[in-house]
Amino acid sequence: MNPSSKPSTKRGRVATARTTGRDASSTRPPKARIRVLIADDHGVVREGLVSMIKRNRADMTVAGEASNGREAVELWKRERPDVTLLDLRMPELDGVEVIKEIRAADKKARIIVLTTFDGDEDIYRAIQAGAKGYLLKDVPREALMNSIRRVHAGETSVPLHLLAKLADRVSGETLSEREIEVLKLMAQGKSNKEIATALFITEGTVKSHGKSIFTKMNVSSRAEAVAEATRRGFLRF
Repeated sequence: MNPSSKPSTKRGRVATARTTGRDASSTRPPKARIRVLIADDHGVVREGLVSMIKRNRADMTVAGEASNGREAVELWKRERPDVTLLDLRMPELDGVEVIKEIRAADKKARIIVLTTFDGDEDIYRAIQAGAKGYLLKDVPREALMNSIRRVHAGETSVPLHLLAKLADRVSGETLSEREIEVLKLMAQGKSNKEIATALFITEGTVKSHGKSIFTKMNVSSRAEAVAEATRRGFLRF
């Protein structure tokens, strides 16, 4: 037997083992990208969001686009995205109802509200329904991308100035459902008598609700009450 054959075999085995190690490393599956569902009734907004996410294609991809609330729910159920970007004001089914329906299907669903509305009642209703993030549409691109990543990781994402509004809403006085009904009719220009007829209550009860509304909202007229209720998100037009 040739004495030089054993060292040669040993070197060959070492080389083979090293090569196999490199091959195993190179065949590891890439990290899965975050699948994002975009739900907004404005086509231009959807196009802009799709473009933003495509620029971050290293870790994100678009799972689908919905133009109304009902479509958003159905698309979510079909695609099961990692994160959903959802407008608050949507036709057919508003954003809060969308959140409730999706969360009824999966309590772990991760949803970020992306809206132009920053009323304390809007924020409160969205977070109470189960949204994990609440952002305004003027948010910088990188801040939005980072929010998607944080929510995907199980964190919440609400800017400090919106958290302050949420705290005010939680700690302050709120309107009852009946008071909101009265306010809606006030906003339509109905008289106390007309409101009483519409709600099947007495005119005196309407006046009592009106006084309570003015006190809670720190206003002194119907016009101020309607304006403040709209700003805070109690009324939507």
